[in-house]
Amino acid sequence: MKKGPDTSIRRGTKNVFADLGFPDAETHLLKAELVTRIQGVISGQKLTQAAAAKRMGLSQPDVSRLLNGQFRDVSVERLMRLLTRLGCDVDIIIRNHGKTVAPRDTIRLQAAA
Repeated sequence: MKKGPDTSIRRGTKNVFADLGFPDAETHLLKAELVTRIQGVISGQKLTQAAAAKRMGLSQPDVSRLLNGQFRDVSVERLMRLLTRLGCDVDIIIRNHGKTVAPRDTIRLQAAA
């Protein structure tokens, strides 16, 4: 007799992309988080996609694709730059696990004044 598909429920990790077996899951999660922030900034500033596109130097269809999850070919660096074009500062903190952050451990990408 054939067994049906496994429908058991398993607790996942904090990275759904790793749970689904995506290659480069950590990078994909980082990109998804950055796109979520971009979407939040656009929404918070009450920008249309066209207005957001102009500020970010993209076309409106590119913004639409980005916000609809089509960001596989967009680099982490480019997503950070898009955030700065929307007026956000991006900080990268480098520290040993469990240690406090010293000012020299922070790399800052700032929005243009």
